[in-house]
Amino acid sequence: MREFTRDGLTFDVTDTGPEDGEVVMLLHGWPQDRGTWDAVGRELTAEGLRVVAFDQRGYSPRARPRERAAYAMKELVADVVAAIDATGAEKVHLVGHDWGGAVAWAFAEQHPERLHSVMSVSVPHHRAFAAALRRPQQARMSWYMAAFQVPKLPEAFLGRRLYAVLRGIGLPREEAKRYAARFREPGAAAGGLAWYRALPLGGDLMPGPRELLPRRLRGARGGSDGAGTRRIQVPATLLWGSKDPALGREAAEATARWVDADYRFVEVDGGHWLPETEPALVARTILDRVRPTP
Repeated sequence: MREFTRDGLTFDVTDTGPEDGEVVMLLHGWPQDRGTWDAVGRELTAEGLRVVAFDQRGYSPRARPRERAAYAMKELVADVVAAIDATGAEKVHLVGHDWGGAVAWAFAEQHPERLHSVMSVSVPHHRAFAAALRRPQQARMSWYMAAFQVPKLPEAFLGRRLYAVLRGIGLPREEAKRYAARFREPGAAAGGLAWYRALPLGGDLMPGPRELLPRRLRGARGGSDGAGTRRIQVPATLLWGSKDPALGREAAEATARWVDADYRFVEVDGGHWLPETEPALVARTILDRVRPTP
């Protein structure tokens, strides 16, 4: 499979490994693309797994709608449903990094019947994150979520400085160069930033910039974007780097409260970009979930 379509959008896909193998679906984050998972995928296909990664909306050149509502979480989750359907599999092991991790948690809430397991790399459960964001440490770490709401300026600044920004927070040189170049493609900057701009203010899925304000200034609570309120009912793993500059310990440790099935919290001495910097570790953690030892 090289692509799939949904609602007139076409998503580019990398599909490797045996066609009849157990499917592991990989979701990238910002400002990455499906190439984030290349090294991890090689490790998994060597173990006989079928590995499917796709450029999500805003990143795939033929899937860059302009409307902010097109990037609501319900649309991102529906894209994953379409991707799974396109593989022909009834169930998959779903793994996401960064924003892909947020989508993976939301998908597990809404569609547990389509999953063998769920794993997030770096990103804690959204409700654990929402609670942590009300505290000063996580609020300081998440300042960019508010900054990305400003129209046009983030595109202009990051168009010139994204490579330096990514290098400054630990992304290897070649990947930083590639993501910065892709960011400058027509529609790519706005498409990636639209994920942040579509966040419902004060919603249940993940807090918007209003959550960065003191409680007395927040006003009435905003609505949900339809993420659901169910707890996680499938085997779940959070792989978190203790040196992550954007996602702190409080939310990572609190994620366990939102999982009712078998849960594993794997802490490593690493930063945010684990698929690029520690692919063997990420692959091994996925395999530990896909093929648990007795």
